[in-house]
Amino acid sequence: MTWEIVIGLEVHAQLSTSSKIFCGASTAFGAEPNTQADAVSIALPGVLPVLNKGAVERAIKFGLAVGAHIAPRSVFARKNYFYPDLPKGYQISQFDLPVVGNGQLVIHVPASGKTEAYEKVVRLTRAHLEEDAGKSLHEDFHGMTGIDLNRAGTPLLEIVSEPDMRSADEAVAYAKTLHTLVQWIGICDGNMQEGSFRCDVNVSVRRPGAALGTRREIKNLNSFKFMQQAIDYEVQWQIDTLVNGGAIHQATVLFNPDTGETRAMRSKEEAHDYRYFPDPDLLPLDISEEWKEQIRATLPELPQAKQARYENELGLSIYDANILTASREMAGFFETALAASSPDKGRAGGVEAKLCANWIMGEVNAQLNRDGLDMTQCPISAQQLGGMLQRIADNTISNSGAKEVFRTMWADGGEADAIIEAKGLKQVSDSGTIEALVDEIIAANADKVAEYRSGKDKLFGFFVGLAMKASKGKANPAQLNEVLKRKLTG
Repeated sequence: MTWEIVIGLEVHAQLSTSSKIFCGASTAFGAEPNTQADAVSIALPGVLPVLNKGAVERAIKFGLAVGAHIAPRSVFARKNYFYPDLPKGYQISQFDLPVVGNGQLVIHVPASGKTEAYEKVVRLTRAHLEEDAGKSLHEDFHGMTGIDLNRAGTPLLEIVSEPDMRSADEAVAYAKTLHTLVQWIGICDGNMQEGSFRCDVNVSVRRPGAALGTRREIKNLNSFKFMQQAIDYEVQWQIDTLVNGGAIHQATVLFNPDTGETRAMRSKEEAHDYRYFPDPDLLPLDISEEWKEQIRATLPELPQAKQARYENELGLSIYDANILTASREMAGFFETALAASSPDKGRAGGVEAKLCANWIMGEVNAQLNRDGLDMTQCPISAQQLGGMLQRIADNTISNSGAKEVFRTMWADGGEADAIIEAKGLKQVSDSGTIEALVDEIIAANADKVAEYRSGKDKLFGFFVGLAMKASKGKANPAQLNEVLKRKLTG
């Protein structure tokens, strides 16, 4: 019998404010331990929290981007639990009345060995503001634990999905889409290595049509690769346990990337275990329609809208549109390069758009990956690339010539026209010159011409090679092929 996988995610996105959510201490990453922990961060007696307006604005911005309900009034609550790096003994969060509720995210699930690519809507239950805890340090303390409270009080937006995902592929696609979005709208830097974007994955299995199974929560995944591995292992573990007559107990588990296994850390707490109650030191948060509209006006064109525009107006495929909107920087690079590739046409499209997309997804991305760079560090500007693409489109250079221009640009800089001139890369497009060259080759290879005309079509490549060699690679390939075919069949 088959099993159905049920997955929901809780994602913690660290908000990009320069100070903490309830005090003025810095949120900069990498400082010496406890150098960014002020009186509020370490919970000295008598201190009071003051809400960071920038954190609220970022939460509202996210809610608007996912079409969610923005609560006109929300409340902060105390979530009570003891942990060494939580000096107050409680975390300020939101419970009954979160700032954001009932949104949705459209995800694109790529093709796998068993399925075609498809789109799916994942419902968002809520997104609420809360403060981060500190960090326990176990290495180099010889049986003791060090506490770093630099992170305590850092603003988080916890984004909770409905259990709408049915595979590890869908969960990873959702996490990647969310990761792109929070960076796109500028509310989170998305640095997973620094803990700015981390995921808790709730996994259960059931027979199709049965009630939801008991879930186990995989905590603190900060890699899409590890998320895929953790879900795959956890799903198989739960199925094997049930098939062998065992029972699944609700628990919090950790994933060990070295072994590829999950292991139980503790039994899973429920909301009543935290004894939530409204924080008496913080007034309810009131959000006016005017404030919402001010924030809405700052939203950029969102990834999904940009993808649709690339498909409908530029004629790009769904795959190309998704790749080009993987980040706001890549989309901006593409649009600038495209405009520079056809300045006389105003707004480029069609052939120019596909050519530009192919170069960015191909050569540019390959070189960035090779050199360990991201799009913001690309040594070639979008205008430089566009200038080179213009010379491909108007047949000034061939594709092979363009690759030499590109390599020179990447290594030494410069504009396409100057490189083409300096290296003598301008291709021959004069029909008379090409016809004369072809006539010479045909005259010098009468035996091969006879073989070609007798049916040996594969010899066509032989003639192309001779012609390109004679022209030192500068003959326009399309024109050369057309002239060769006409004269060889004549």
